[in-house]
Amino acid sequence: MNLNEADTCRKYVLPKLLEWDKEPHFLTEQYYIDAGRILITGGKVRRRSPSERLFADYLLCYTRDFPLAVVEAKRKYKHAQDGLQQAKKYAEVLGLKFAYSTNGESIYEFDYTTGLITQMDSFPSPNELWARLRQSEGLSDEIAEELLTPFDLTGGKIPRYYQRIAIHRAMKAILSSQKRLLLTLATGTGKTTVAFQISQMLWNLGWNATDEHRKPRILFLADRNILVDDPMLKDFSAFPEDIIHKIQGESVKSREIYFAIYQAIAKDKNKPGLYREYSSGFFDLIVVDECHRGSARDDSNWREILEYFSPAYQLGLTATPLRDDNIDTYRYFSNPLYTYSLAQGIEDGFLAPYRVHRVTTSYDALGWRPNSDDLDRYGRTIPDEEYQTGDFERAVALKVRTQAIARHITDFLKKTDRFGKTIVFCLDEEHVLEMVAALNNLNADLTKQHPDYVCRVTAAAGDTGKSQLYKFKDVLTQTPAIAVTSRLLTTGVDIPTCKNVVLVRVIRSMTDFKQIVGRGTRVDEDNGKLFFNILDYTHSTRLFADSEFDGEPALIEIEAMNDEGQTVEGSQQVIEPQQPEVDEVEPIEGAAPRGFTGVPDDDEMPPRKYYFDGGQCEVIGEIVYELDPNGNRLRSFKLVDYTKEQVRILYRSALEIQQRWVNPEERSLLIDQLAERGIDFEDLKTVTNQPDADPFDLLCHIAFNAPVMTCKQRVERLKRQKKDFFEQYGADAKAILEILLDGYAQGGPQQLVMPASLKVKAVEKYGNLREIAGLFGGRDKLKQAVEQLQTLLYTA
Repeated sequence: MNLNEADTCRKYVLPKLLEWDKEPHFLTEQYYIDAGRILITGGKVRRRSPSERLFADYLLCYTRDFPLAVVEAKRKYKHAQDGLQQAKKYAEVLGLKFAYSTNGESIYEFDYTTGLITQMDSFPSPNELWARLRQSEGLSDEIAEELLTPFDLTGGKIPRYYQRIAIHRAMKAILSSQKRLLLTLATGTGKTTVAFQISQMLWNLGWNATDEHRKPRILFLADRNILVDDPMLKDFSAFPEDIIHKIQGESVKSREIYFAIYQAIAKDKNKPGLYREYSSGFFDLIVVDECHRGSARDDSNWREILEYFSPAYQLGLTATPLRDDNIDTYRYFSNPLYTYSLAQGIEDGFLAPYRVHRVTTSYDALGWRPNSDDLDRYGRTIPDEEYQTGDFERAVALKVRTQAIARHITDFLKKTDRFGKTIVFCLDEEHVLEMVAALNNLNADLTKQHPDYVCRVTAAAGDTGKSQLYKFKDVLTQTPAIAVTSRLLTTGVDIPTCKNVVLVRVIRSMTDFKQIVGRGTRVDEDNGKLFFNILDYTHSTRLFADSEFDGEPALIEIEAMNDEGQTVEGSQQVIEPQQPEVDEVEPIEGAAPRGFTGVPDDDEMPPRKYYFDGGQCEVIGEIVYELDPNGNRLRSFKLVDYTKEQVRILYRSALEIQQRWVNPEERSLLIDQLAERGIDFEDLKTVTNQPDADPFDLLCHIAFNAPVMTCKQRVERLKRQKKDFFEQYGADAKAILEILLDGYAQGGPQQLVMPASLKVKAVEKYGNLREIAGLFGGRDKLKQAVEQLQTLLYTA
């Protein structure tokens, strides 16, 4: 009856699982599912403790990389079914079909293939469960065997649970001859790792689209060089070097793993398209990374490439759930085989949470209107209108606003980390150049030593910009520290150390917004990056409140037609996409700005907006928002209000706090509870301007409006009201208690914690610990005296 869960597992459960611990089967004890959510409150960062993480007592695997079931063990005296709901929760997260709960004697099974709960005396064998899974999913002998192809772990990356689900679902679909596939995985969750494992499994199997006796030819396709260079040099480098080729300028047909960007193989006005030098059936699998970026749009030139290679199996990878602006992607590739969202990634601790700093300049708060005699830098009269945030840098470029924002960014970095990798998103190339100059000049003390401290990363920057980008994303380089861009860094670029994402252009497209936020979501614990900041100067982060921000994707309407044009019954799938609140309107290069009517005398194209270099602008407001530690909702963060809320959740009154505070052990637990919620007493003293307050009084004052006393005042009151307490001790013992009180008056209640409180010079002159205890009549009497001293401090 006294056995705990560990004892029950060791003595009763493990002996029932012997078959699962023999090759090729695997048994994993205490399998941690998540990494422990990262919590930030008031700038304090911690991961959830191991006890707060999700873990299954046992994970039962048919082979090393193919789990089948979870087992939840409970104490022997509990009912065997007590842990079944918990086991089902873990099984659903892990995508498994069998869940078990046991107390070491009886076993309860939930079988997702039948929906039945069954009591049993022993666990099913690995072969029995594998046979049941195969039957329920209709897997042939050949497909079942191929699904068990092991992962390639030579690079040291063990696929996380959601990556394993994505890999196996894609493999099952490919082996079952499904030719269009889609995986929706949040930015930073390892889409490239998933693509690599799928590719290597197919390559090791010798699979190909035509059932020939050869290795597959696989093309990894994207729209930016960095999106193909990174996978080629990292994950895919596990393939033999002589089978890898990046298509550039000429067709090579003797390799097996190919990489290309659309632009390098697409047609243009000077050439018919390099892709046509390959036969339409040349590639067996095409992996389309960031496939929402136009490759599957009905009117995209790049769509021609995918349609030309239609015999190939095509796997789309995207971080963007279905919305109206990417519906063509979902129509082309079909519904995702698996979706792993940003919210889930943050909850699991695999992605970094964020703090949002919503900053307002005077121009953004009040609008800007030109004076009647204001001319822009080209001598043009600026149309008399009231310009708002959405107009800035589109219709009118205000130099002083850019400088005010650059000054605020600089001040923020000075307060946090001046070399923290920071991406600044501007509207266009001209805006980028203005911002680069402003940031450079405001950080001249650094740019003297680090000329590339601020860099421009845009398409127009050419090879120089590309070189700076590679340096910026390198975790080993300190500079560039600030990368200013318009669109080149919105998607796909892996920058694990990115600590700050800065929005200086209005973002209305949810797809763009999610991609930009994704630049900061990667975790890099080795370099101390566990969360990131979003500095928003355009209120674009209002999109966090959009119900579509991270919801489950809807379904596509797809239906099969027979020869008579009638819908095949049962083939329909339905989609009801939500319209974005405002469609993203892209500026047109060379277009005249709103209200522009004049044309300069020369023949050059007029600037497409007005440029005003005068006026005064400053930052007038900043609100900090962060994710609620108990959920995913952004909330305005004010430490005092937050502390009041949390303390009132934990404790009903100041009296309840007092009853716990007087006991050193209970006080320590209380302080730990608050620390877990990001509440630190030194921070509270600073924000309340109460540097000498007793932490107990400060807590009760904030939560229940109790009066504040300093530690010194509490000592004085105790000595005045409880003289009889001291009189019961001899002179030396009384002196020691006086020393302890002096320590408390200077350093707070932590100075009363034994035995550390007795290891100070003023006390040690009375002897060692045994001799000091003797002055009080023994160790127990000493402990009792110090505990009573603390009780009186807080009750006198």
